Amino acid sequence: MEGFLSLAALIVIGASIISASIRIVQEYERGVIFRLGRYSGVKGPGLFFLIPFIDRMQKVDLRTVTMEVPSQEAITKDNVTVRVNAVVYFRVIEPANSAIKVVDYVRATSQLAQTTLRSVLGQSDLDELLAHRDKINQRLQRIIDEGTEPWGVKVSLVEIRDVELPQTMQRAMAAQAEAERERRAKIIHADGEYQAAEKLAEAAGIMASQPASLQLRYLQTLREMTTDKSNTIVFPLPIDFLKEFMSQKQNSQ
Repeated sequence: MEGFLSLAALIVIGASIISASIRIVQEYERGVIFRLGRYSGVKGPGLFFLIPFIDRMQKVDLRTVTMEVPSQEAITKDNVTVRVNAVVYFRVIEPANSAIKVVDYVRATSQLAQTTLRSVLGQSDLDELLAHRDKINQRLQRIIDEGTEPWGVKVSLVEIRDVELPQTMQRAMAAQAEAERERRAKIIHADGEYQAAEKLAEAAGIMASQPASLQLRYLQTLREMTTDKSNTIVFPLPIDFLKEFMSQKQNSQ
């Protein structure tokens, strides 16, 4: 009986040791191995064995992390207070550095992104922030990526999402936009008047060189007037016709 219990105990201990030595790492993970506290290597994906009580493994996720940067309040280069939030996309490309050189690479990347966002906003004008956001995104991505490179983290994309402006600045920008639209409308109206005047001048020149065209235009006007259903009809008479009639009257006298 005692032999049976001893055998059972040995089986349990052996099973525990085997289960403690077997590790499975997913395709999107890597296992950073520490042997007696010292870095030993990176393993995975798949099934592998560790030396019980000697090796320790820390899993590192290689998938892209989508991290939202909280709203940061900053003063732009032209002294305008704004609140901006952003999104950072990054992933681990060197698992060993992400496990050895930084305690929590996600939190460290978040803090670096917040600091960099405030710094870049302070070096940019409001017009650049609103009209050239792509350039600011690229600048943020480059700076944050340089800071996270020693940690084995690659920042692939940074996108500024919302830009909040003070109410006074919003009203000023609305007035500016309204004035700009009014200016464009006046320019378009003046350009239309100029083009119409040019066409009228050309038409007057053609009619002056071809008197018959003036008569045809007169007859066309009469035809258009006959289609009007109103009771009042304005009948235009050419000045030349009146002059001819007056001259015949004077000769008869």
